[in-house]
Order: sequence, then C-alpha cells, then structure tokens
Amino acid sequence: MRNIVAATIFRIVQIILFPVAAVAYVVLLIKLIMYSRRSGASATVLASFYTRWMQHKLRTRRDEACERLMKVLPNVSQTAMQLVAAPTLVGHWLTGYVPKIYRYPYEGVPPMTHQPAARTTFYDAAVERHLSDIEQFVILGAGLDTRSYRLPPQTQVRCFELDTPKTQAFKREMLRLAGVDATRVTYVPVNFEVKDWFDKLLDAGFTPDRPSLFIWESVTMYLDREAVVDILRAIAGTASGTVVAFDYFAAEMLQSRSLFMRYARAVLKTFGEPFGTFDIDHTPPARNQVAAFLESCGLSLEEHRNFGQETAGKRAMAGFAIAIVP
Repeated sequence: MRNIVAATIFRIVQIILFPVAAVAYVVLLIKLIMYSRRSGASATVLASFYTRWMQHKLRTRRDEACERLMKVLPNVSQTAMQLVAAPTLVGHWLTGYVPKIYRYPYEGVPPMTHQPAARTTFYDAAVERHLSDIEQFVILGAGLDTRSYRLPPQTQVRCFELDTPKTQAFKREMLRLAGVDATRVTYVPVNFEVKDWFDKLLDAGFTPDRPSLFIWESVTMYLDREAVVDILRAIAGTASGTVVAFDYFAAEMLQSRSLFMRYARAVLKTFGEPFGTFDIDHTPPARNQVAAFLESCGLSLEEHRNFGQETAGKRAMAGFAIAIVP
C-alpha cells in the first residue's frame, strides 16, 4: 500500500510540473542543436548520458564522473536540464519513489523509451563479468561514456576510447574542466566508415594478441552493413577470448512508423546524425539469426537478449548481443 501511495503522489507531482519541464525540454533541445552545428560535436551522446546522470541523482547507479561532466557541458542549458529533471527528482525527493526506467531490469516488457537504461545495465554487467579476464578495454564510439573512469583503481587494464575527432576533442576538454582523471585512457580519433580505424588503434598501442573487451554502445544503427561487418571481422581477428558487446535495431524498428520512431528520425535529421541502414533479421527466434550473422563475421554468440516482446508471430524491435572470438 505504501508503494502505491508513493507512486500515486509521484505521478501527481510529475503531472503538475510537466508544463515547465516541456518548455525546458524545447530550450534544451535548441541549445543542443545549435552547439552541435557550430562545433561539430555529436548531439546524440546526451541520450545515454542523461539516463546515467538521472540514475546517479536517484542513487540507482553511482557515477561521479558523469555528475561532474554534466556541470560543465557548454551544449547543455543547466537551468533547462534541472527543470527537465524536476518532475522526477522532486517527486522522488517527496516520496522516495524511483520510476521503472531508472531501476531496470524489472518485470514486464519495457517500452523503447527505456532502451537507454536497459543498455546501461547490459553493458555494465558485461564489463563486470569480463573485467578479470581481459588486459585491454576498448570503447567504440565512446561519446560521453564514463566507464573507463569508473573502473576500480587497482584494475590493471589498459583503456582505449575511439570516436570522431571533434566529438573526442570536445569530451577531453570537458573532462579537463570537470577535473576527471583521464590518464588511464588512450584516445584514438577515428571515422568508423573508413576502414583504417583498426590500424589507428594498433598505432595507439593496442595489442591484438591480448584478450580484450570491446564495448560498442548505440552505434551500429548509425552505420551501414558493410561498416558493421568490417568492424566485427577486425575484432574477430584479435586474440581468442576477446569479447565484443553491442546493441542493434531490427529492420522493423528502423522502418517503424510509430510516433516514437518518427520523432526520433526527425530529431536525428535535425542533428545531422540520421540512422544508417544496418539491421539484423529478427525472424523468431531472433537469437538464431544473430548467431548466424556473428558466425559469418568469425565470432561466436555468448549472450543475446531481445529488447521488446518476441512471440511466434511478433518480432522484437531491437536486441543486445555479446560475442566472443573463438
């Protein structure tokens, strides 16, 4: 009964504050777009980052680097950000209630709007499970990812972050302003559509005959099939036991005419970062299709999770996968 009362009060607070948050969201979006166009830094990196920042504020996932970065980001209106978050943070402060999206996993089928939180949980679990077995940690399309800065100080793992030159330069400057120690990370500016990314990683000191973990979060849906296959095959040529974790959309997701996807495509077009053409066939059971795709790239499927409900006559819209080099 206490939980029901808390949830009810929380929703009432959200409804009352929604108009203010909606206006603040528009202001936030405008500043984000303007800064991205002026600087060339990716605007989509804020999607996952905002989720992790909220998890930190709600104490469901501690991330001090994320908190410190948020305070210095010039592409974010700090006032607008606080007002966007206010319905949730004020409601939580009054009731202690945490909405589902920030305490994933939970029972039931989550909506696509919860996918960033699900991704965070999936990749955090992959890092925790494999960290003791690897010597190198590589984040592809790192954006504002802070996992390299959350590793235990005693961890003897070399970290690499790969991203486009402008986005990476932006992040490094923000880390400096935020006072986040980034000395354990080697930064490699790349373009994933160009096939020299792996050569640049090697030049930066990556050793391909040592077991590694590659995290590739929220990137494949912006690339074409050739680029994704080339990257996976390059990883497949590294040491046996090397692991790559990634997420992807099914064709039905990319082609969806739902209000959510139409909005997403419009925003991404405005950002100048449209979806690519890569997808994975999700004919049930999707796991079999993912395993076959990875095998064609020289990898073995270790773990697969659908995102969205799969039935005999319905395909899940997205998925998460972990593959290993045999």
